[in-house]
Amino acid sequence: QVQLVESGGGLVQGGGSLRLSCAASGRTTSYLHMGWFRQAPGKERNFVSGISRSGASTYHADSVKGRFTISRDSAKNTVYLQMNRLTPEDTAIYYCAAKSSYLYTGPYTSENDYGYWGQGTQVTVSS
Repeated sequence: QVQLVESGGGLVQGGGSLRLSCAASGRTTSYLHMGWFRQAPGKERNFVSGISRSGASTYHADSVKGRFTISRDSAKNTVYLQMNRLTPEDTAIYYCAAKSSYLYTGPYTSENDYGYWGQGTQVTVSS
């Protein structure tokens, strides 16, 4: 099994930055393709960013392109989401997700692509 723990959320002013972290543990962490999703109040959970297990492929939702960057440190089994130029529309609970697979056939942008989820971390952007 795989366990995911997010951290780094909080309250930030509009235009500011935050970096989220997702630490993975478990037996198959070397085969994990990772993703970030977010869910705003009263809305569905949506894809934000994803990264292949090698880190060679990254992809982002159009709403965050140019502002968010996803990266990973395989030695630490940790994935990061650097969020810049935040706006109140970015306010949401951010979830880390993982898909265990040796091959990469992504991008993986659907919730159904991922088998493991973290508990979420709240990001609030004030205007």
